[in-house]
Amino acid sequence: MHAGVVIAALGAVGAVSGPEPRGGSDGAPAAAAGRAGSNGRFVDGTVTTTAGSRRWRLWIPDGYDAGRRYPLVVMLHGCTQDPDDIARGTRVTEHADRQGVLVLLPQQPESANPKKCWNWYDPAHQRRDAGEPSLIVAATQQVLRDWSADARRTYVAGISAGAAMASVVAVAYPEMFAAVGLHSGIPYRAAATVMEGVGVMAKGASDVAKLARLARDEMSTRARPIPAIVVQGADDSVVRPVNATQSRDMWLAMNALARGSPTNAAGPPVREERQMGGLAVVRECYRPEPGSGECELETLLISGLGHAWSGGSKAGTFTDERGPDATAEILRFLLAHAAPAPNARVP
Repeated sequence: MHAGVVIAALGAVGAVSGPEPRGGSDGAPAAAAGRAGSNGRFVDGTVTTTAGSRRWRLWIPDGYDAGRRYPLVVMLHGCTQDPDDIARGTRVTEHADRQGVLVLLPQQPESANPKKCWNWYDPAHQRRDAGEPSLIVAATQQVLRDWSADARRTYVAGISAGAAMASVVAVAYPEMFAAVGLHSGIPYRAAATVMEGVGVMAKGASDVAKLARLARDEMSTRARPIPAIVVQGADDSVVRPVNATQSRDMWLAMNALARGSPTNAAGPPVREERQMGGLAVVRECYRPEPGSGECELETLLISGLGHAWSGGSKAGTFTDERGPDATAEILRFLLAHAAPAPNARVP
């Protein structure tokens, strides 16, 4: 069976005038999914490296001012999706306008995967300076160079195959991404073949501790704890909830190793249960030390949610209008974190 067919189970306005980019972008204004009453807009660009080429879309928020620095969120779509689809389904442009955020949406074409999945399960796309991670980072670097984006407040997030790739990218480039958001994702490097990927989606990974060590080794001398938020539907039959549990455990163990500790010392989480958008949600917050600062790792397990973006819009695919607004929750978490200053000592 073709890889794209198997991994497809993972899936899951006119241009308006606005300010020009700082420094001359490769992107150009394009007809896009702007909403009425917003002066935000999309620009389009292409990145080309030795690994290939990828198109991308960048949302410039309403009121963009090149004289200030904006957080940048890199959002990776799931299988069968594209940048416009995930933008509609998550309403990320509306959130970006309200919060003053640049949103970069790289596109995975059918030429790279027949179902437009990011190839997270292929070892050729699981490391630094290679394959799709290097292309995503090259597009991010274009935006950081050409637009008024804040290098210390740059983040990566995604859904399903996009979340799996976001894990790979964040670990491969820990100096670039301050935090990561994972919706309906798969543990870091949990598979090395198509069929392994399908098995992980159904049953989880075989050795989470090994994955944490692989992640720590991949970070090498750049190792640091990376904040992460994990959002998961408790009724997801495509990427089953065990994947969220294992992603949590892998991230906790990796962050402990990045601190030089052989075991996770985070202790028990702060846990709360509540109704959000008509669905029951269990939220867990893990801090490096009890009572210290923001959550370094947060999980949201949503009862009644399948393989869909929680609190999304039916204008996009793989969305559920019920439940917490995952876009708001992910942005809340991401924007609370900034990358260490260059040469700063990692705790």
